Amino acid sequence: MRLIYAMLAGWLSASTAMAELTLDIRYLLIEQPRPPTLSNLDPLPESLGVDGAQVGLQDNITTGRFLGHNYTLELARVADGDDPIAAAQQALSETAFVLIDGPAEALTAIADLPQANGAILLNVAAPDAALRSDDCRANVLHTVSSMAMRTDALAQFFVTKRWDDLVMIAGTHADDVAYANAMQRSLQKFGLELGAQKTWAFDADMRRNAAQEVPLFTQEFGDYDALIVADELGDFGRYILYNTWQARPIVGSEGLAAATWAPVVEQWGAVQLQNRFTDEFGRDMAPKDYAAWAAVRALGEAVTRTNSADAATLRSYMLSDQFELAGFKGRPLTFRAWNGQLRQPIPLVHPRALVAQAPLEGFLHQRTELDTLGLDEPESNCTEFAQ
Repeated sequence: MRLIYAMLAGWLSASTAMAELTLDIRYLLIEQPRPPTLSNLDPLPESLGVDGAQVGLQDNITTGRFLGHNYTLELARVADGDDPIAAAQQALSETAFVLIDGPAEALTAIADLPQANGAILLNVAAPDAALRSDDCRANVLHTVSSMAMRTDALAQFFVTKRWDDLVMIAGTHADDVAYANAMQRSLQKFGLELGAQKTWAFDADMRRNAAQEVPLFTQEFGDYDALIVADELGDFGRYILYNTWQARPIVGSEGLAAATWAPVVEQWGAVQLQNRFTDEFGRDMAPKDYAAWAAVRALGEAVTRTNSADAATLRSYMLSDQFELAGFKGRPLTFRAWNGQLRQPIPLVHPRALVAQAPLEGFLHQRTELDTLGLDEPESNCTEFAQ
């Protein structure tokens, strides 16, 4: 019997030794100038996104402790105005696994570096549709939801509520314009039309003048079912609520919003993730935090299932039908094999509660209802992922 125990102990020891591996991850934070806004009530944390990655790291370590898998995470911060390429080259010389928190143009430039060939770059910040279509890269996976996924989620809600008389106010910032364009596409996709659109270009201080200016600005819309606000910068949208000429729902960047994640998501075990994050960092988990958490966890899940830290092996598994990530959204999250986007439900929320979660009931798809959100395979011009 002692011999059997000794043999078993030796086998377990050998198995553990064979399984031991370390996955080094870099978080490349490319700081960007933020235009001034009318209000500073919602300052952005300096560690936005990074904190989410840290929670994902701890989750990976908890699982990896039993398997002999080790994980590290280091932050590389690129100051506003500095060239991110040098920092990316340094990170890629140390590891093949890099989370990129930066604009689309920086992401594609990094992905095209010779050092990035064969790496896994995880986009945790850029929602641009082009990154999932014409400007896609085979070495880039997206854990942040695309802007199209968010606007598709709202369009499904409009159809469900039979809100077919819609108007929109859009800001002039590049992200506002992109959101307005994405919304136009989503409305067309689901058989809706925009009745009217106006551009918000006020220089006046709406903190004093909203009650006078907004009713006049929205009067010519006449009657409508809902007013869409395209204000991704968070500048003027807050002053539209309750000041419109017609008392109607406000949706989009303000009011009822579609978000990758929100503090009011508490079902499907999400409260456990929310509480752990809040206890650790003293603030709510934001969409970028969730995207970074999902990126680190996706790598950890792939390592757990493949018992490998090889980038090619992990990428192949993450894009396969076998990969699933438990993301506290009621459904397993998977990657689209044609453009690297992480499929995920999109919560529809207001600041106090979860209203619904898209895809909504009745929106069907031959593969998965999650593919009704964002660019479906026939809609994407991405050919980099073609086998």
